[in-house]
Amino acid sequence: MGASLSTPAAPTVWAEAMTAAPPQGCPMDQEAPPVKGGWYLPRLNRVLLFPVASPPPECPMHQAVPGPVHQDRAYDFVECPMKAAEGMKSDIDPANMMPPPNQVPAQDQPFALPLAREESNIPRHNTEKKWVYPSEQMFWNAMLRKGWRWREDDLGAQDMTNIIKIHNTNNEQAWQEILKWEALHAGECPCGPTLKRFGGKAKEFSPRARFRHWLGYELPFDRHDWIIDRCGKEVRYVIDYYDGEINKENYQFSILDVRPAYDSLGAVWDRMKVTWWRWTS
Repeated sequence: MGASLSTPAAPTVWAEAMTAAPPQGCPMDQEAPPVKGGWYLPRLNRVLLFPVASPPPECPMHQAVPGPVHQDRAYDFVECPMKAAEGMKSDIDPANMMPPPNQVPAQDQPFALPLAREESNIPRHNTEKKWVYPSEQMFWNAMLRKGWRWREDDLGAQDMTNIIKIHNTNNEQAWQEILKWEALHAGECPCGPTLKRFGGKAKEFSPRARFRHWLGYELPFDRHDWIIDRCGKEVRYVIDYYDGEINKENYQFSILDVRPAYDSLGAVWDRMKVTWWRWTS
C-alpha cells in the first residue's frame, strides 16, 4: 500500500472516502472467501490451522462512519478505471494525504501506465471498506517524489506491473501473519482486528534485526510498523522484510518477520507463548 521500489508499503498511510458506488461487478461488490490462519509446528512437521470467521453483525464495522475522502474515491479505480477517468484528473495520495495529482502521467514518463487499483483483503478501521492499493501510475509518481528517476535501461511497463503485484502480495502476506497472532485474542475481540495506519522505517532497524545481524545474518531491506485496532485497543506490529527468491506464480518475494512490538506486557506474553509453542512442538 506504499509506493517505493524497495518498500512494500508507503512511509505513512492513513485513508479516507467520498463518491458514488462503483458499478456492480467490481471486487468490493463480491464477498471475500473465509480466511484460515495457522502456526507451523516444525518438530511435528504440521500446521495448526484455525478459521478467521466473518465478524458478527454487532461488530463496529457494521455501524462504521465514512472513511477519509480520498480512500473512498479510490474505489472508482478498482477494476473500473473508465468510470474514474471521466472528469477526474488527479487523486490524493493515500500514503500521505497530500494533494499531488498522482494519477497524472509525469512529464518525462516514457510509457502510459494503468490507473486501475486493486482492493486488498485488509479491513480499514472504522469503516466497512478495505484498504485499496495504489495504481501503477500512482506507484510511479510516488517513486519520483522519493527522488527516483527513470532511465532508458531502467523500468519498462511490464516491470511496473510486476512491482505492483509483488507489493500487493507482500501486504497480503503481512496481514495474514498478523491474523495468526491476533487469533490468540479471538475471545476478547470476536470481530477481528482492523488496520488503522502504518508507516515505513527502512533505516530504523529493529533490535531483533540488529541482533540477527550481529550473528552474521543479513539486515532486512525494509521495515514497517502497522498499527491495528483490536476492538478498541491499539496494537503495534513490527514487520521486517528480507530478500527472498521470487515466486513467479504468486509473486511472493520477501521473507517476512512479523511480531507484536514490545509495547505492553500482553505483547511480551504473546511472544513468549508462541516461542514456547515453536520450541516444544
